Amino acid sequence: MTPVPGTIRPPRRLDDVPGWFPVLDQVLFEWFLDRQEAAGTKGDLLEVGVYMGKSAICLGRHNGDGERFTVCDLFEGDAQDDANQAESTKSYSALTQRVFEENYLAFHDTLPRVLKGPSSIVPEEVAPASCRFVHIDASHLYEHVRDDIGAARETLLPGGIVVLDDFRSEHTPGVSVAVWEAVLTRGLRPICLSTQKLYGTWEDPGPVQDELLAMVRGREDCDLSVQQAAGHRIIRLKSRKGMQAPPFPPSRYAHRTAQTASGRPRATPPPRHHAAARARRFAADLLPPILTRAIRNSLSRS
Repeated sequence: MTPVPGTIRPPRRLDDVPGWFPVLDQVLFEWFLDRQEAAGTKGDLLEVGVYMGKSAICLGRHNGDGERFTVCDLFEGDAQDDANQAESTKSYSALTQRVFEENYLAFHDTLPRVLKGPSSIVPEEVAPASCRFVHIDASHLYEHVRDDIGAARETLLPGGIVVLDDFRSEHTPGVSVAVWEAVLTRGLRPICLSTQKLYGTWEDPGPVQDELLAMVRGREDCDLSVQQAAGHRIIRLKSRKGMQAPPFPPSRYAHRTAQTASGRPRATPPPRHHAAARARRFAADLLPPILTRAIRNSLSRS
C-alpha cells in the first residue's frame, strides 16, 4: 500500500499509531484475552469507538478461527444528535475510515467488520450473547454511554469482559455517571480499574480477580491497592515508571526508509568521524601548515 501525499504515513510500529492506549491497558488487554483463550473461551470481539485504531490493532491479534471482530465508529459520518456532532467535530475531526483502515492493515492482512455510524446501531448488527470481550470508547455523553453499556451487556457471553474508557476523566462526567450507575443499579461488577478504564463483568468477578491479583503481585512495575465500595471488591492498578508494553510485531512498513513530509527519502546525516576526515583532507590540501595543525588539534579534541 503506497501512502497518498498528504495522508498520515503508515505506522512502522504500534507506538506510531495516534491514540490513548496506555501501556498498563495494553498489558491488561493481553492478560484478559490470553486468559480467555487459555480457558478455551470462544466468542467474538467488539470495539465501539476506534479513533485511529491503536487498541483495535491489539484486539485483532486475538481474533481466532471462527470468531468475528467488529468495530463501530462515526468516522467522518454524521452523529445522531447535535451534542454528539459537536463532540465529534471538536475531538475527532482528523478521524476518517480510510485512516483507520490504513493503520489497521499495516499490522493485519484483513480488516475487521466495520460498522460506520453511531453506536446505537450495534444491537441490530451484533448478535446477543456472541462476544467474549467488548471495549467501549465512543461518545462521552451520558445517554449514549448508558445505552452502550446496555448493548455491551446484551452482546456479551456469560463471563465476558467489558472495558469502559474515560470513566473518571475530569472532562467526561457523563461517562462517570453512566458507569457507576451501571455498577449500583444495573448489575455491572467491577474487576479492576486502570488510570482511565474500568474492567467489569456481569458475572461473579471473584475468580478472575484472584488470578489478576496473583499476576500483578508477581510484577515489580505496577502499584496495587484493593478497596471495598458498595459491596464490591475493586482492584486499583497504576503503572510504575518503566513499565514495558507487551511485545508486539512490527508493521509491514517497519523496514521502510524514513521519508520527509514531501515523500522524498530523508537524508541521513553522515557519521561524525566521516565529517572530521573530510575537514582534515580539506585542511591538508588548501590551507597553510599553521592553520592545518590548528584544525587537526581542534578536531582531535572534539
